[in-house]
Amino acid sequence: MSAAVIITDARPSDAAAWHRLWAGYNAFYETEVAPAVTAHTWARILDPAAPIFCRLAHHEGEAVGFAICVLHEGTWVTAPICYLEDLFVDPARRGLGLGRALIADLVALGREAGWSRLYWHTRADNPARALYDTFIPA
Repeated sequence: MSAAVIITDARPSDAAAWHRLWAGYNAFYETEVAPAVTAHTWARILDPAAPIFCRLAHHEGEAVGFAICVLHEGTWVTAPICYLEDLFVDPARRGLGLGRALIADLVALGREAGWSRLYWHTRADNPARALYDTFIPA
């Protein structure tokens, strides 16, 4: 990677960048999310009481990827479980290790916060499947 990646929690000032990335994510999956749902998702991301959070990857001063997660309880553990629901990197920035950095960031956050595990699901034909398969969900 030519420049360092910086990963942060999403902030209100990231709204335009997140919406641009969210639109790209939905285009990748050839789907549309209603504007009201998108607005509600963004509001929950910013709400510290909501179980949803978003980590943004910044490269060369621009937000270029995200990981949106849901923390939830489980019946077999006492510590929270983190579900990585959405991961996306701007197609123009792929191949720079940003997706790997986002997942590694979640692994580190989980260790620090004491999550019982981190997991995700993805389509078998997802081009990023090779990346996902290099991580063993904890």
